[in-house]
Amino acid sequence: MAKLPVVAVINTNPDLVELLKARLETAGFVVLILHIAEIRQGLDLSAVLEAHQPSVVVFDVVMPYDRNYRFLQHLRETSLKGYRFVLTTPNAVALVKIVGRDEKVYEVLDDSADIDAIVQAVREAARARPTS
Repeated sequence: MAKLPVVAVINTNPDLVELLKARLETAGFVVLILHIAEIRQGLDLSAVLEAHQPSVVVFDVVMPYDRNYRFLQHLRETSLKGYRFVLTTPNAVALVKIVGRDEKVYEVLDDSADIDAIVQAVREAARARPTS
């Protein structure tokens, strides 16, 4: 039997996390939930990711957008180096001003269509070639 792909969801909103988890599991993924506060407080992210081997990381960038995007960039250079990403945010316009248009950002407003778009982006990222 084939092993189900793992998706790490790194977020701050418990309601959104549960909604994403349910939809991703229905789509055939195992979901690892991580909270940004735990990572900032010293969670050994590298060890957790090594233990679970996610195919994709769904990372929610929230206010203050510049500070949290810099934190993501730091993680991409260290613990999250080589992982494929799906970026979510409650305000795509504000985040795009910081990250530019080269990076796809999914706006999440607790709308079913928003969640469907994220699940589809995760499917596509999981099928893509590794970045490292």
